[in-house]
Amino acid sequence: MFFHAIVVFFVSLLALQANLTTYKSEIERWRRQREASLTADDGWLTVAGLFWLKEGKNTAGSDSSNDIALTVGPAPPKLGVFELRTAAIIFVPEPGAVTADGKPAAPQNLKPDTSGAPDTLRIGRLSLFVIQRHNRYGIRLRDTVSEMRRHFAGLKYYPPKEEYRVKGNLVPYSPSKTIEVPDILGQTENQPSPGYVEFTLDGQVLRLDPVVEDGKLFFIFKDLTAGKGTYPSGRFLHAEIPAGGRAGEVTLDFNKAYNPPCAFTPYATCPLPPRQNQLPVRIEAGELRYGH
Repeated sequence: MFFHAIVVFFVSLLALQANLTTYKSEIERWRRQREASLTADDGWLTVAGLFWLKEGKNTAGSDSSNDIALTVGPAPPKLGVFELRTAAIIFVPEPGAVTADGKPAAPQNLKPDTSGAPDTLRIGRLSLFVIQRHNRYGIRLRDTVSEMRRHFAGLKYYPPKEEYRVKGNLVPYSPSKTIEVPDILGQTENQPSPGYVEFTLDGQVLRLDPVVEDGKLFFIFKDLTAGKGTYPSGRFLHAEIPAGGRAGEVTLDFNKAYNPPCAFTPYATCPLPPRQNQLPVRIEAGELRYGH
């Protein structure tokens, strides 16, 4: 019996070590994917400018006299005109100055990013497209050899700890509810929330309000490490929606918490944690603050 108990103990220990090794491999794979996405040609490190449009005509080009002065890359002195007409953006290019999705540009109505498929203008390594934030419209600039991409120093993380992969429970709101999500522009958007997720961490019962993004629960949260190891404004986290899309168990893996785009570029328009998502605990897991 004693020998059998020892065998069972060591088998259990080996299984535990194998599970931990598998989990650490999963986290390492996630981190590689995260960094690859950030450093890709369409990643946040290539975002090199943001120009808010005024009603009417907005000239663009490398010449400093333009409303949108493109001071990086191979832009011509006169690129064209972005005209904002009551929530429609008409682009009239200078002949031969730019392509639209790989074809010579012609005067056109540009779809913004909120359409899911924004029209993109390309000039060599530069690309421009329209973003919409509430009732504001702007031109976002990407540069594939931006300074931020060239000098990217890599991401740093807390060591992965299984105790920060916690089980929670999604409790649907009935009736349905919207939550106020502020952003760095000083605006607030009411977004539908499917419910709150309740979980226990460090002996405390906590809850977070998610919204839904790309078919997953999306949490914008802040904890007591903010500004003291992690990004001051808070971090993001995704989790799978329970089967059926309503009540059920949710896994919150804070080892996969990550920084918002504003940690890497001043030209992002990040959401901020709602008041109820500011947690009174230290979550020493996930991505650390980038740079200084």
